Formats: sequence, C-alpha cells, structure tokens
Amino acid sequence: MATILNIETSTEVCSVALTSEGQVLDHRENYEGQTHATLLSQYVKEMLEYARSREMKMDAIAVSIGPGSYTGLRIGLSEAKGLAFGLGLPLIGVNTLQLLTVSTMFNHFIDEDDVLFVPMIDARRMEVYTAVYNPALETVLEPQAMILDEHSFEDLLQQGHTMVLMGNGSDKARQVIVHEHARFIEGIKPVAVDMMALSEKAYREQAFIDVAYSTPLYLKEFQATKPKNPVLNQ
Repeated sequence: MATILNIETSTEVCSVALTSEGQVLDHRENYEGQTHATLLSQYVKEMLEYARSREMKMDAIAVSIGPGSYTGLRIGLSEAKGLAFGLGLPLIGVNTLQLLTVSTMFNHFIDEDDVLFVPMIDARRMEVYTAVYNPALETVLEPQAMILDEHSFEDLLQQGHTMVLMGNGSDKARQVIVHEHARFIEGIKPVAVDMMALSEKAYREQAFIDVAYSTPLYLKEFQATKPKNPVLNQ
C-alpha cells in the first residue's frame, strides 16, 4: 500500500488526509466555505510534518479534479501540482463524482437490486454536474452538466433501477424528480478521507496525471458573475 496525501477542495469543504496501507493516519476538514485559500496550505504543512516526524516516505499526491467549484478546483490542483513537483512525486487525479459515489457506498448500506448511483454537484440555477455509476463504479451516464426537470433520468427510472441521488445538487433534483425508484441521501460531501480507495487504486494502476499540464474537470466554461455591489460610474 502507498502513503498518499489527499487533497479535496471541489466544493465548500476544504479537506486534506494522509492515508497509508488502507488507513487514515491524519486529516483536517473545514466546512465553513470560502476557506480554501487560507487553510489548505496550513493543512498540507501539518500532514507533511506528521509524515516527517514518523520518518514516513510519501509515495504520491492525490487531488480531486472536479467537477465542482472553479475557484476551489484551481486552488486544490495548484497546491497539489506544487507538492508533486517539489517532492518529486506522481500526481493522482480523483473524479469528484466518483468520490461522492464511493462515499455513499461506504457510509450507507443499500440492499436493493439494480441500484445506480447519481452523484450531483450544485451548479447554477437548476443545473448540476452529474453522472450515473453502477456498484462496480462503471459509468452508465458520462459526467456532464445537466439542467434538471421532471424528465431527468426518466429512462433509467422506468427501467426499474433504484436511483440513489446524493451530493449538494440533489436538493434541486428532489424538487422535480418524483418517482418511487428515486432515493435521496442527505449529507454526502466530498472529503479527503474518502479519497483513499480511489487514490490507492490509481496508484496501484499507475494512473497518474501530468504534473505540468493537467487541468480540472470543469465540464463547462467558466461564466463570470456581476459583483453584488458594483461601483457606480462617477
């Protein structure tokens, strides 16, 4: 098993976890939002100090690459790239939608046939970033930006699949998707401690991303918003 520093900043949560041999050795989390720029470097420093104090060799850096918050993803990937380059370590990119799915599998026992997992990350208005995975984490519906309405996932629901929807975008789905096979799970957030299974799998398979040229998985182009209190022209 590898010793990996995991970084997750794709939503309002800022989190870091040091994992090794299938165990979480140490971790930091903040759920207050808008703290990534101020807290992430300190969290990383504390994880590195933990490893050094125990003379542990770091094997890789893992980072959630999205989809999610443009600012959060940039901050997290920039930090991860700097660490990987500075320490001479490989870089692992973890899909945030897969992370939400794994978190749900680990934290909720779902004993139903034909279950499919539908992670959702909040975007603008009634839009979410989403995908559909089966229990083997195989892709049923590719990651995409989707505007939700009453027909979303209609084909899969009518086929009898139990659709498990989670993530901070699932509240929007609850407003429009009303079906006996749609199941909503609250409180699932992407955090670094849950990255371990995915980052260790990527390390075993040597599935690394480019330290210099890798970019976040945005799924759509950035759209700037107007400031809330624009300065009036004199």
